[in-house]
Amino acid sequence: MTWTAAMVEQRIKDAARTLRRLPDKKVTGYFNLWPAYKHDPLDLLQQEAVYRPGPPMPEEIDEMEQVLFVWLLKWLETDERKLLWLRAERVRWKMICSQFGCDRTTAWRRYNAALGKVAERLNAR
Repeated sequence: MTWTAAMVEQRIKDAARTLRRLPDKKVTGYFNLWPAYKHDPLDLLQQEAVYRPGPPMPEEIDEMEQVLFVWLLKWLETDERKLLWLRAERVRWKMICSQFGCDRTTAWRRYNAALGKVAERLNAR
């Protein structure tokens, strides 16, 4: 299989999505002594519903770990890593440009170069 920059980009976005789907870390050792509260139907209608997708599959977690710990940490420089992860987290180009101190075209070129670097490394395997 030949890796392309688009395939690498999709895999990094999938890793960010998988990381968001992992369950929150809970502090153990604390408990609640308050009785359960029964909400009125009107109260339930006025509450904001928080949609949280189900936990990721083990294969998705393995792929996420490969992206995070091999592709990003071992193969890329710090700025390239930050740039790829910010785009995976859907941060706007304007915010990225202000953070990196460059214009949009330069940031986009650096982004594509980092994707190409990962794809090249994967194809060399």
